[in-house]
Amino acid sequence: MPLSFAISILLIAAILLALIGYWLFFLTEGAYLGERVVVWLYDLYARRYDAIKEWDIQDEIEYLADPFVAEVGERRRPPLILDVAAGSGRLTLAVQISGLLPAARWVLLDASAKMLQQARMRLGRDERCHYIHHSARPLPFEDDFFDVVTCMEALEFMPSPEAVLAEMARVLRPGGLLFITNRTGLQARFMPRRVWSHARVFQLLKANAMRNISIRPFLVDYEWVTAIKKGSFHPPGRADHPRALELLVRPDLSPCDQTGVQ
Repeated sequence: MPLSFAISILLIAAILLALIGYWLFFLTEGAYLGERVVVWLYDLYARRYDAIKEWDIQDEIEYLADPFVAEVGERRRPPLILDVAAGSGRLTLAVQISGLLPAARWVLLDASAKMLQQARMRLGRDERCHYIHHSARPLPFEDDFFDVVTCMEALEFMPSPEAVLAEMARVLRPGGLLFITNRTGLQARFMPRRVWSHARVFQLLKANAMRNISIRPFLVDYEWVTAIKKGSFHPPGRADHPRALELLVRPDLSPCDQTGVQ
């Protein structure tokens, strides 16, 4: 075999390996390598995560906080909100800075302890925020618990997005609001079995007892998806309900897993 041909083969192989590595570790953020790899990557970049994203707070209020609070509505106030894969607390921070939902109680859950640390640093000492280091499957809560359940820009990185969606629906109160995002655009084509078509979104939500399903574009690469769990909602929200507060300090969540701000 000529030396030049062998070098060409090695060069092509190196390029292919680099492209595969880029797909596995950057484009899909470890999603196809398992939850441990995803968590490891987020732990690795936790301190630089917000700087990398370069979110503009005014845009966050206009395009995220304002429409989210409008979806929550008046009947669910003061809401008990679960943010699944909360990361560095993007949604909570945007709503708090906007001055909206001041009586809300937030439960930020994430499998990455270091991302939760960033959330605590950003949000400060707030007794209405609770941080739980836990996987999204299963969620460590009883059925029909929360007024609102959210998951932003994260389902596509879960080992089983459909199973996580079912868990989110399970812990949501009848009449409660579910808010998720669905990946779209060019990058979504490189994430088979991790993103859904419109028909699949409707099918999954209906299968999980959801109604009033709404889908609209959100920023560049996502869709904003909301739905209401079937059944009647009896106001007010549970932000300060004694049973909810009791369950948030359950003894089966160890201090390592539950790190509510004291």
